Amino acid sequence: MGRTLATALWAGIMLVSAAFAADHDKKHNDAFVPGQDGETRIAREVRHQLVMLPYYGIFDDVAFFVAGSTVTLVGQVTRPTLKSDAEDVTKRVEGVTEVINNIEVLPVSPMDDQIRMAEYRAIYGDPALSTRYGYRALPSIHIIVKNGHVTLEGVVANQADKSIVNIRANGVPNVFSVTNSLQVEGS
Repeated sequence: MGRTLATALWAGIMLVSAAFAADHDKKHNDAFVPGQDGETRIAREVRHQLVMLPYYGIFDDVAFFVAGSTVTLVGQVTRPTLKSDAEDVTKRVEGVTEVINNIEVLPVSPMDDQIRMAEYRAIYGDPALSTRYGYRALPSIHIIVKNGHVTLEGVVANQADKSIVNIRANGVPNVFSVTNSLQVEGS
């Protein structure tokens, strides 16, 4: 990956407010959300390495826990290579002695692929959402589809955007359920 693309990717990620990071789900660290001010060097480096993975996109959710020198990877991805790549880059972080890879590879399903694209068009095709979230190197709204069930992960700027995303996601046909796990910045 070129240095310019890597710089743009990192700049896009940093656009997510640090205010959100202080209040986001404490159970795991989302790779695409900036960490807290007091997070360890290992956590910062693991986060950086994960977001730099070339095939990490909006249909994937990669997160991690750090306990001493052990890093546990969690989440769901569409490609088995992304799971193994995440483990490989995490193992190379200085100070990491063990990596537990609990990332789930989503099943191959043409129907899920259709739902992913329909959800993408519905959410990022909305003029109110596309200008705010769609032009980042790694957009902050992630769409996870498993067996017709959709989970929305990530961060939005306000409750109104969360509601718009929810309405747009629920309007897609052939979806069994939508779980809106989006966090609102600063709440």
